[in-house]
Amino acid sequence: MRASKAFLPTMRQDPAEAELASHKLLLRGGFIRQLAAGVYSYLPLGWRVVQNIADMVRSEMDASGAQELSLPALHPKELWERSGRYEKWADTMHHVEDKAGRKFVLGPTHEEVITDIVRAGVSSHRQLPLILYQIQTKFRDEARPRGGLVRAREFIMKDAYSFDRDYDGLEESYRAMDRAYRRVFEKCEVSFAAVEAEAAAMGGTEAMEFMLPCEAGEDVFLSCGNCGYAANREKAQRLSPDMKDAPSISAAPLERAATPGKATVAQVTEFLSVPASKLIKTLIYEADGEPAAALVPGDRELNESKLAEALGAKSLEMAGADTIQRVTGAPVGFAGPVGLKVPIAADFSLRGAVDMVTGANEADAHLVHVSLGRDFRVDTWADLAYAVSGDACSKCGQPLEEHAAIELGHIFKLGTFYSERLEAYYTDEDGAKKPIVMGCYGLGVSRLAAAIAEQHRDRDGIVWPIPVAPWQAAVIVVNMSDEKQAALGEETYERLLAAGVSALLDDRQMPPGAKFKDIDLVGIPLQLVVGKRAAEGMVEIRRRGAAGSEYVTSEASALWAKQTVGEGNGL
Repeated sequence: MRASKAFLPTMRQDPAEAELASHKLLLRGGFIRQLAAGVYSYLPLGWRVVQNIADMVRSEMDASGAQELSLPALHPKELWERSGRYEKWADTMHHVEDKAGRKFVLGPTHEEVITDIVRAGVSSHRQLPLILYQIQTKFRDEARPRGGLVRAREFIMKDAYSFDRDYDGLEESYRAMDRAYRRVFEKCEVSFAAVEAEAAAMGGTEAMEFMLPCEAGEDVFLSCGNCGYAANREKAQRLSPDMKDAPSISAAPLERAATPGKATVAQVTEFLSVPASKLIKTLIYEADGEPAAALVPGDRELNESKLAEALGAKSLEMAGADTIQRVTGAPVGFAGPVGLKVPIAADFSLRGAVDMVTGANEADAHLVHVSLGRDFRVDTWADLAYAVSGDACSKCGQPLEEHAAIELGHIFKLGTFYSERLEAYYTDEDGAKKPIVMGCYGLGVSRLAAAIAEQHRDRDGIVWPIPVAPWQAAVIVVNMSDEKQAALGEETYERLLAAGVSALLDDRQMPPGAKFKDIDLVGIPLQLVVGKRAAEGMVEIRRRGAAGSEYVTSEASALWAKQTVGEGNGL
């Protein structure tokens, strides 16, 4: 490609709307343009990067034995209702109605569609195992899209689905996808952490996320430097405290304290001059339609996934104001465990709690000197709070460390969640009818482009790894008006193409400084500069982001580029 013919709308200043460094650089480099909040066009440079990533993903999927297909973005609403997921996903989906009044959604994910296809096409154990995948645009009505391609309303994703006869087969498929994902991320030269993850949102039994540590990331995982345990924020477990030396019940009698208008933790603790850790938050939920209470210290945040597991609940929702009033006798903000007639689950850090503050189950009042055992009981003890830095690792007891991150991929063991609901069965060797055992494997292709840019950059722009760069090399002709420079630039460019190196010839009539800024900004990894020594047939070669350069002949520069590209592609 000749730069004089290329669409390279670079920007000199950071766009005001961009937050993450990758978002700024992808906009400034002319890779993407925003059409609406969370909706982006991929300009030629951006599309080349996305396609390079997609090609690597496709190569690894094919090598694993998966077969590519393409599924529709428009899904009948009733298909999602049949799987039982419509209500859970309704707020996240874009809804469409056709001229006949039929209701559709734009697919945020494709479990229902692929299961329906396999239901109709697979009937015998001889047709299994099977892995199908696609690279497709997904749609999610994100309430707060941010970070450019990191969290968008329309995005490109690779999702694969495995179909096996039993759980041993699922384990093999799951491990094959795990290995394929690791190879993709290694080829893209991104550092990542594979962490345990929550599977319930997809209907699964086990899951793992691949996370890119990033200070600006909106996801969080915790890890133990001692034993290597790692899990995302929703899944991370803490070590239960040793209660051998639990304090005795407070001698101070239970007292009612007026707290007019003080309903939040911050308001109550300031008003009563106590630390948040001495307040017990009492949260009322509906678990499978029945009310239940959850207790956590005032300085901790309740993890609803852990609560659902502790209660054995298939559905869990925060109770509304009417239910809270009926259960506690008080408005929102004044609930407490004393006298509650519903099941109570408490975080294990509250074992032995004495001299605590709780809601009084009446408006504008709290109780002080509350002690466990004397004043209230707990039905279920569990790890209910989100883990934070410094909490004890559940595996070895050493402190956990918290990391901000960008999620790159997510793999799930779905089991028979979808096959049973959508009636995807097969007949085994004995003629018995059994549900197909499924797995699901998602990888954010467009998000990976942003993650690479986030990790591979310097003050001048993006430093793309060779396998994903829009072009592997750029021939920069310093002065196109100089015939010898122009001729040597053309010769070098043709040598690169003949050597199988994708290249951009910067033949624009513009100051050399502007050319260098552009090439650095868009991050082309290999730079071949044709300038002051063109009359000698010499080309300056340099690697983006590396110090130093050297002069070689045009022929040698092409050989250098070919060899470097081969090394960058793992050849």
